Amino acid sequence: MRRRKKIALALLALLLASQAPFAYRSCRLRRLGAAVDELNARRVVEPRGDGPGGEYVGVFHVHTFLGGHSPGTLEEVVRAAKAERLDFVLMTEHPQPGLDTAAATLNGVHDGVLFVGGSELVASDGGRLFVVPGVAAPARNPPLQELVRRAKSEGRLAVVGYPEEARDRGLAGFDGLEVYNLYTNAKRISYAKMFFDGLWSYWGRPELLFARFYERPAENLRRWDEYNASGAGRAYAFAGNDAHANVGFAFRDRNGRKILDFKLDPYERSFSLVRTHVLLPGGPHGEEPFDDKSLLGALRSGRFFLAFDVFGDSTGFRFEAAADHPETNTRTGAQMGGEITLPPGGEVQLKVSLPVRARTVFYRDGRVVQEVPDASRAHLSVKQGGVYRVEVYLDQLGTLLEGKPWIISNPIFVR
Repeated sequence: MRRRKKIALALLALLLASQAPFAYRSCRLRRLGAAVDELNARRVVEPRGDGPGGEYVGVFHVHTFLGGHSPGTLEEVVRAAKAERLDFVLMTEHPQPGLDTAAATLNGVHDGVLFVGGSELVASDGGRLFVVPGVAAPARNPPLQELVRRAKSEGRLAVVGYPEEARDRGLAGFDGLEVYNLYTNAKRISYAKMFFDGLWSYWGRPELLFARFYERPAENLRRWDEYNASGAGRAYAFAGNDAHANVGFAFRDRNGRKILDFKLDPYERSFSLVRTHVLLPGGPHGEEPFDDKSLLGALRSGRFFLAFDVFGDSTGFRFEAAADHPETNTRTGAQMGGEITLPPGGEVQLKVSLPVRARTVFYRDGRVVQEVPDASRAHLSVKQGGVYRVEVYLDQLGTLLEGKPWIISNPIFVR
């Protein structure tokens, strides 16, 4: 009997020892959550009486049961979007034979949220293209460049998805590149570690488990920077939530009603991690109404930025440019997606405004040209043309977010 007790105690000690690292990791996530709450409490956003004052927040790349590999319903998507206080959702359903999924999915305003139905098309030569508004299933899968040409000729938004899969290195003419994809990033998960992390942390702030596998999309950012710097075209950075709500399990009764529905990736959580912030002129009650036309126009023009809002509310971020032209006694300006001309012998001033103090990194043609640490305002004087953008980092949140951007801006083109 004593031997059994000793063995049981030894096994218990081993079990406790094996869980010590995960208990520590859970404590770190709790500290991160407290730091995020404190950060949000310190937010300060300057009031704007003019300029691009209308900021609308939403998500891109969302699927439901219509696409064939998600159990998610349209009602669940609407409920999640409203719960997360989103302004818009861009649906990207997989086309199906005999069913126009882009037409069948959510379109128009539902519970105060604007939905636009789109499609995720597969190219015959590798890669995918998101088109918004969406289309019915094509008779065949053409090459990626042909998909881009068709979408643009029909006036649709064309965003290259999963760029690591695209084999056409001469691809051009698209509106955007999905530089970040939540599903692709999630492939980095160590499932053994995540299982025990989940046991310790899931019932607290489960969304912060994202910090365990989130990584800067370095390779896709490089592809994007190279394309813009090459002069082959202008493309803007998109973040794909790739929301499916299909990881988990459910139990149903004999009538098919759900008794238990447990998901690791419910729409609410997917929508809380990374978001798209769109800027429209004139503010919420200004001259440009917020509808599908103005939303798609802003996305085509690059008037938006990407933010991992799970780590802090990024609303109020701005990246702008201005230049004085003494020869004409004028002052010109530009925002994200826009172009500004260098005055002869002069310079362009780039300005970043943030709702909290953070580290801002300025890039020119994909290369770091300046860093401004721990500030809510950052400036860069530019005397050389190029494609300029910024990334913002919350170093104060600790090593869990080291090297992981909070905000990725779209570029300003200085000519």
